[in-house]
Amino acid sequence: MKFTLSWLKEHLETSATLAEIEHAMTMAGLEIEGIEDPAADLSAFTVAHVKEAVPHPDADRLRVCTVDTVDGEKTIVCGAPNARAGMTAIYAPLGTYIPGADFSLDTKPRKIRGVESHGMLCSSAELGSGEDSDGIIDLQGEWKVGTPAARALGMDDPVIDFEVTPNRPDWLGVDGIARDLAAAGMGHVITRMARPVDGKFDCPVKIELDWPEACPVFAGRLIRGVRNGPSPAWLQKRLKAIGLRPINALADITNLVSYDRCRPLHVYDAAKLNGTIRARKGRGEADRFEALDGKFYVPTDAMCVIADDANCLGFGGVMGGEESGVSETTTDVFLECAWFDPALTRATGRATGIESDAKHRFERGVDTHSVRPGIEWATRLILDICGGEPSHVVVAGEEPAPPKAIEFDTRQVKRLTGLDLETTEIVRILDTLGFTAAGSGHSLTVEVPTWRRDCTQPADLVEEIARIHGFDNIVPVSLPRLPGRREPTATVGQNRARLVRRALALRGYREAVTWSFCETKEAAAFGGHGDGLALENPISSELDVMRPSALVHLLKAIQANADKGLDDPRLFEVGPIWLDDTPKGQKTVAAGVRFVEAGRHWAGTREADLFDAKADALAALDAAGAPVDSLQAAQEARAWWHPGRSGVLRLGPKNVLAEFGELHPGTLKALGIDGRVIGFEVVLDAIPQPKKQTLKARAPLQRSEQMPVRRDFAFLMDDGVAAQDVIRAAKGADKALVTDVQVFDLYRGKGVPEGKVSMALEVTLQPADRTLTDKEIEAVAAAIVASVEKATGGTLRG
Repeated sequence: MKFTLSWLKEHLETSATLAEIEHAMTMAGLEIEGIEDPAADLSAFTVAHVKEAVPHPDADRLRVCTVDTVDGEKTIVCGAPNARAGMTAIYAPLGTYIPGADFSLDTKPRKIRGVESHGMLCSSAELGSGEDSDGIIDLQGEWKVGTPAARALGMDDPVIDFEVTPNRPDWLGVDGIARDLAAAGMGHVITRMARPVDGKFDCPVKIELDWPEACPVFAGRLIRGVRNGPSPAWLQKRLKAIGLRPINALADITNLVSYDRCRPLHVYDAAKLNGTIRARKGRGEADRFEALDGKFYVPTDAMCVIADDANCLGFGGVMGGEESGVSETTTDVFLECAWFDPALTRATGRATGIESDAKHRFERGVDTHSVRPGIEWATRLILDICGGEPSHVVVAGEEPAPPKAIEFDTRQVKRLTGLDLETTEIVRILDTLGFTAAGSGHSLTVEVPTWRRDCTQPADLVEEIARIHGFDNIVPVSLPRLPGRREPTATVGQNRARLVRRALALRGYREAVTWSFCETKEAAAFGGHGDGLALENPISSELDVMRPSALVHLLKAIQANADKGLDDPRLFEVGPIWLDDTPKGQKTVAAGVRFVEAGRHWAGTREADLFDAKADALAALDAAGAPVDSLQAAQEARAWWHPGRSGVLRLGPKNVLAEFGELHPGTLKALGIDGRVIGFEVVLDAIPQPKKQTLKARAPLQRSEQMPVRRDFAFLMDDGVAAQDVIRAAKGADKALVTDVQVFDLYRGKGVPEGKVSMALEVTLQPADRTLTDKEIEAVAAAIVASVEKATGGTLRG
């Protein structure tokens, strides 16, 4: 929602500065997205007077102007055909940035065909105040030299853009914003009420409601003899300031009322109507029509349409039709002002994909009692701008009943927020917000205004009181300490997630928080979404199923980072995935991704591979408390991993704790990822629960004063034997003495038979209390050889 400061002051009498209004809005819960202040961009530009303009001695199309500026008298060479003596223009001094042309003037005078030019006289296109680039700005009226250009051009009106929460449709009108700011102490509301316009004749257009649940009240009025041309300059300027394109006077008036009072309306060309106007259910192909967005739609019986006896005129509360729209030749108009059910409006918008200002307001809940004031306000604007003669207002149906009153105990304010406010202050705040409070003592009966149907219980009133009084005025108070011993507040899963986050951050990863939803085709790249995981009410078409893997958005995120020039982007996430819609189908995982190529470095770089991904996965598992020494690696990764460049880490034959390696090129192509990517996904829920310990002390440090003994072994074995099987066999030969086993060489080639491999191990023996004898070392070595040969079928090389 956007509005200008001058627009706000038509509803709010205030002397507050822009900064004070910004602060008050933020404190009252109106989240400001940004403030556009055109005056700041034009701060260097000022009004100047052209005293003399003579032809350039060496250029036919240039003029040498003597200009009276804020910096004194300057000589400026100008190529504009309208430059002349006596005109008032806009001056840019040397070094100024020209926003409309996107360049900066030189900081020193520049010679143009032999004549020095000390600055520039600007066109409206160069300042962004218009589209004329053929001539310089010729200001009309009396302007003092040195006056800021923004003031002279009427561009000194800041535009405030803020986010409207779904429960506050009244903020979609400037009058509603003024009401909240007045309650916050920024001034007094001065919103003009709509004075009824006397009708001159009975309205010839009849209205009927065939679906009152969707449209309970419909008001209309015929205005004949209007002149529909361009809207006045002040109206066009106001709409342009908030990003709307002026269309014609009638359309611009409805847009103005929509933004000014949060009251959408629609205007029909009365000459194009046929018989009675009805709000009814859609009838399929029989109601097919072209909307104002140029697209054709087929209304279903779940959609409310406005129709006459011959045609469908548009979707109620969403968008009107092209055929009955007004044009510059329109002379008689029928003005519609109705109220449409929010849920049905939202469903129609979602089904059709239409986004409009009317739909945006009706789906949130327009004031149910704004129908009559709205049509009177719009009528007065039409008569003032377009002329014409109005009929009497005709109304079909009844406005929905006002919200139920709330029985309110004012002591709830202190109980829920800690704010100790007098009842008089509570009543004052409620009254300024439009509520009506009556009662005695702590017991109040509060009437809820028709534009605040989100307030249904006492807690809602407490929130309003705290919001206006100021959440920053709540004094923080610590909860009292409970007696006795307390169990840890964090669960095992929460502690695991915290430790894994820390471990992955230490390995150079940055944490990401991504959507728990994804697109169906993205889920298909990871095996598809499980049963019952398609969303019935997705927030967008790109997020319509629950994600089966946390890798989906991480891959898209590192591509986005790479596109912006970030070298070696590494991202991880700890969060949920969904395999089906049962409680056991939700798993907590830790996933990470990075590109194989890691950027440039003077010392050279190596490509990352599946072993880097494996190391990252093991680091996450180790931090989570998994028994990493007991894990088995296997080539059983699923289809979205690259075959031969990926694997799994499992505990036993079925319990897979992690998948790691390089992503399949087909998977990356489906997501639009450039290059090769490695990653991992660890299932934290698959890690066995730790045994409950009575003591939380660390285990004693085991340290030996004896020197370790290292021995090398080379085994000849089948090429398909896994290195982990060899390592496990060597460690199992003597668990007390063998503390480490490392593979340091693999050899295939001359001297090694086809289909065989020579694997060399370094085994570390660590005695605890004495030096080992040669005989003891030989005995352990023999046990290692026997264990490896038994487990793998290999033989010790001579």
